[in-house]
Amino acid sequence: MDLFVVFFIVVVLFVLAYKGVKIVRPYQKAVVERLGKYQRTVDSGLVVIIPFIESMRKVDLREQVVDVPPQDVITKDNTGVIVDGVIFYEVVDPFNAVYNVVNFYQAITKLAQTNLRNIIGDLELDQTLTSREMINTQLREVLDEATDKWGTRVVRVEIQRIEPPKDIVEAMSKQMKAERMKRAAILDAEGYKQSQIKKAEGDKQSAILNAEGQAEAIKKVAEADKYQTIAIAQGEAQAILSVFKAIHEGDPTNDLLAVKYLEALQKVADGQATKIFLPLETSGVLGSIAGIGELFQDKDSTPKE
Repeated sequence: MDLFVVFFIVVVLFVLAYKGVKIVRPYQKAVVERLGKYQRTVDSGLVVIIPFIESMRKVDLREQVVDVPPQDVITKDNTGVIVDGVIFYEVVDPFNAVYNVVNFYQAITKLAQTNLRNIIGDLELDQTLTSREMINTQLREVLDEATDKWGTRVVRVEIQRIEPPKDIVEAMSKQMKAERMKRAAILDAEGYKQSQIKKAEGDKQSAILNAEGQAEAIKKVAEADKYQTIAIAQGEAQAILSVFKAIHEGDPTNDLLAVKYLEALQKVADGQATKIFLPLETSGVLGSIAGIGELFQDKDSTPKE
């Protein structure tokens, strides 16, 4: 009988310890109720409660993920798209998280789907496909404000998929292909334009350089001709001076001058002209010629021995 009592006491103590001693993990907080009434909120560690009178509900404070199921959404331009996403949230107030919402997962999922329809319904298809960041921001702000009374904070929202109908996708693909071909044609035209401009500039520079070279060559040739003419003139002048000096130093007679004059007349007469103009001073020269003729006659009339 004593053993039975001891065993009974041990079992009772074990049950009391199991019911009255609780361990709260570092990432948790707990709400303690006494006879169905909120009593206190406890932090992590070892917590002792009154068995069968107090109860405890643990709340996870770590960031958690809610998957928003895919749904059909109509855009502003009446195009149906399939949209889904994920929501990241964390509990900041265990009391509100326990007492202000029954099923948080279902509540935030429905709230996200409803607000996602509202946001995308104000956007056209092109805006919807290119404005994911804007949709994420707006949806996070709406959800964070709505879930504030549930003791949670929405950290971020990410849209995973925005899928238009198949025919829209094909049309967009064709449009994208046309745009790429258009850009390629524009780039080709710009390249051809730039090449023609560069070629024209090159031809222009080449023509300028050729003209400058020709001008420089003409200048050099003209300077060479100038120096040649000057040299010839100087040479002829020196020759004339030399001849003039030699004539005066040699003291030529009228007879010699007459002979030279006749030689010059012979050369003049060899031309094709039918008229010959003689200088006015021919009287003196002709007189000399007459004197030369008499001199030859005198020589011829001299008797031979």
